[in-house]
Amino acid sequence: MAAPRRIRLGVSMIGMGYHLAAWRHPGASAGGNMELKHAVRVAQAAERGLLDMAFLADGVGIRFNDVPKGALSHTCKNVQFEPLTLLSALAMVTERVGLVATASTTYNEPYHVARKFASLDHISGGRAGWNVVTSATDMEAQNFGLVGAPPKAGRYDRAAEFVEVVKGLWDSWEDDAFVRDQASGLNYDPEKVHLLNHEGAHFRVAGPLNVQRTPQGRPVIVQAGASDQGRELAAATADVVYAAAQTLADARAYYDDVKGRMAKYGREPDQLKIMPGIMAVPGRTRQEAQDAYQVLQDLVQPVVGLGALANYLGDLSGHDLDGPVPEPSSRRDHSRGQIFLDMARRGNLSIRQLYLSIAGGNGHRIVIGTPADIVDAMEEWFHGGAADGFNLLPTWLPGGLEEVVEMVIPELQRRSLYRTSYEGTTLRENLGLDYPEHRAVAARRAALSRMLGSAAQ
Repeated sequence: MAAPRRIRLGVSMIGMGYHLAAWRHPGASAGGNMELKHAVRVAQAAERGLLDMAFLADGVGIRFNDVPKGALSHTCKNVQFEPLTLLSALAMVTERVGLVATASTTYNEPYHVARKFASLDHISGGRAGWNVVTSATDMEAQNFGLVGAPPKAGRYDRAAEFVEVVKGLWDSWEDDAFVRDQASGLNYDPEKVHLLNHEGAHFRVAGPLNVQRTPQGRPVIVQAGASDQGRELAAATADVVYAAAQTLADARAYYDDVKGRMAKYGREPDQLKIMPGIMAVPGRTRQEAQDAYQVLQDLVQPVVGLGALANYLGDLSGHDLDGPVPEPSSRRDHSRGQIFLDMARRGNLSIRQLYLSIAGGNGHRIVIGTPADIVDAMEEWFHGGAADGFNLLPTWLPGGLEEVVEMVIPELQRRSLYRTSYEGTTLRENLGLDYPEHRAVAARRAALSRMLGSAAQ
């Protein structure tokens, strides 16, 4: 009998929290984004809540525009730990929660990424995940000798090949390649190491990787693209997708579209877990929850709100903050910008109302209310064909996550929608994903099956 379907949960643990004013919250440590003890508290709260993973988004540069002037100096979105370094430290103070980090395919090489995440998987005992992104900001490009970000189509072509190379490198060694027989002096079976010898449009990589196959077979691959190219990459390669949607209809359309693309890659829909972002703000009463959220809303400075919009819609500081959101003359080619415009048009929002609307969820869904209200919202999407789980976006850290763990998780468990203990020791096991067969073993098995089939005819 198949195990009942359960909601999967991750948490975005970037910086001080997801709200623009998170660092100004009265309970926050203002410099927590550069304090290890802060990150430890977040990761351990995630594990107490039996979350599948702690998700650390990253960019190779400051990605918050100083537009209008002064926006950057009034936000905490400026400095943070390098993610692989931080997650390796967190692996030592946690046991079961998955540890997922972003690494860009635009400004890395496949060998670097394959080696780092394979190492993290070993260090953590099989809990590593790689969030695959292409870097789209000029601020990042200028740290690598470029004037602006490479064209979108080229970035995704490179990304698709990049992922295939990394996966190939993770299969450099078969699971039982290392015999390490001290008596005979044989360290590994030379028949079970495989050169990659990849030659493609973007990369030439010989291999093998100098890290043995990992506890998960390979780290979990996470992807967050909403564009057509991003959806295609997710359908082809991802184990988890971190999505953004405001309505059930939009979330269901995205879910159906991405899962519907998987068959052509020989994949089953359940091999991919789609987890939209959700900002859950719980309270013992709805008023208590709303009051807690309003504390942060009152701390949003206009220059910071405009800065958050400028990243996607351009500089709106010359317009009346209480006037309508203008159609931007120029903006980044980014799906999030379209989400913001759709929000403004749908709700007839002013510029001020729009930046306050996205101050928390940054275009993701926000649910403010009692634990029952929040679980009702999750359950509607989960049973409505729009989500396999959710990526929690705490208003501020660690308090916003701790409140969800203490108040919302018990309600999920009461309704039998969520685990009461971890199913396994690896991220892949806890997500309900199969262990990936090594490609050489799969090829030998397929060849044997063909040979037996021919002999039987």
